[in-house]
Amino acid sequence: MTKFSWSKLMFLTMLIFVLALAACGNDETSNEESPADSDATTEESAETEEGVDEGTEDAEEGTEEGTNGSAESEPKVTEFEPAFPEQTRAPAVVTETELDVEVIVDGLGVSWGMAEFEPNRLLVTQRDSAELLIVNLDEGAVSNPIEGTPEVNNSGQGGLLDVTIAPDFDESRLVFLTFSQDIEGGTVTAVGKGVLSEDEASLEDFEVIFQALPAYDGDLHYGGRIIFDEDGNLFLTTGERSDDPIRERAQDLDAYLGKVIHITQDGEAVESNPFVEDEDALDGIYSYGHRNIQGVDFHPETGDLWIVEFGPQAGDELNIIEPANNYGWPIVSYGIEYTGELINDGISEHEAQGFIEPRYYWDPTSAPSGMAFYDNDAIPEWENNLFIGGLVSSYIARVVIEDDIIVGEERLLTEEGERFRDILVTEDGALIAITDGGMIYNITAAGE
Repeated sequence: MTKFSWSKLMFLTMLIFVLALAACGNDETSNEESPADSDATTEESAETEEGVDEGTEDAEEGTEEGTNGSAESEPKVTEFEPAFPEQTRAPAVVTETELDVEVIVDGLGVSWGMAEFEPNRLLVTQRDSAELLIVNLDEGAVSNPIEGTPEVNNSGQGGLLDVTIAPDFDESRLVFLTFSQDIEGGTVTAVGKGVLSEDEASLEDFEVIFQALPAYDGDLHYGGRIIFDEDGNLFLTTGERSDDPIRERAQDLDAYLGKVIHITQDGEAVESNPFVEDEDALDGIYSYGHRNIQGVDFHPETGDLWIVEFGPQAGDELNIIEPANNYGWPIVSYGIEYTGELINDGISEHEAQGFIEPRYYWDPTSAPSGMAFYDNDAIPEWENNLFIGGLVSSYIARVVIEDDIIVGEERLLTEEGERFRDILVTEDGALIAITDGGMIYNITAAGE
């Protein structure tokens, strides 16, 4: 009887030990995230401002920073590896200068583009209402809408988009606008110009100087940023209109979709453009293979033209633009389809396919929009840094560049919950940001 009881006791003890080990193992497994849980959730919605691109929402919040101390704290959406170590997830940096952040104006509509035409006075576009406003930064005052702006198609991502002034604005008073225009066959990204009247109440003699043909019956991916070069010519960025198969035309030299375009102030192709001698190519094309470019600026030191463009789900790209270069979309991408499917069997490496590698890309998406280099000494540590508005990410990215390599990234105004649409640096060195929520932010060194 004693031997039987001892054996039974040993059996029960071993059984309890095995069950305990199994329970521990189950607990560890249940705490692991499944791949589906850790991926960013995307959803296409015709009711959201930027459709598939800017409807992306990150599923996880509050995860720890990456092992390299990067500014990105969210898990990757894709399994792609960068072509070189500095191509993504740059180390986090922090601005040491104490900053003052002030909301100068609120209550506007979707504010898409802006230009400083006099010290601390901005022209600001309202996308949906097609209004052009004057904002006085010193007083926080907003003018009545300027008369004479063009009719626009404001469905989806369309409307009144970017604004800039002619290099000789003090004499010519010329204002240039981009907008989505209805023509036969659909809509196009258009460029127009008009003269700001002396009383600043109207744009006079407004005329369309360029249309990014072909027209397409859709309301996504207009691109639409414009900037003057040192010769007084315009660079215009366009989107590839998003849908499959129209997006394939980003690779075609007989279409102005998914391109950087170089034109004169009258809308003619610049004579030095790379394809003017090619009978099968449009003369205005400067570079191609782009998805949807909404940020453009020149590096203050090198003079290089930099752009930022939307990827699909992940794969937003920061590129240096050179004439005749092909940047690969939609053949290659560091992103994936919104369905989760691979793009073109998942080819990400650009150079191996004969395309230009991006200097940097984001995974997960940042939904990058307008951008500006900090070409001022008001905040010395910011000199030559690049500032990019984030839409779905709701932050301003500060990008530190050394020899065309991204060596650091900082995310500003992350607690504001705003979709930052465009960035501008004033003559006084203030960083100005406008948002889809109708806010205008003024960021300066404390005490300035």
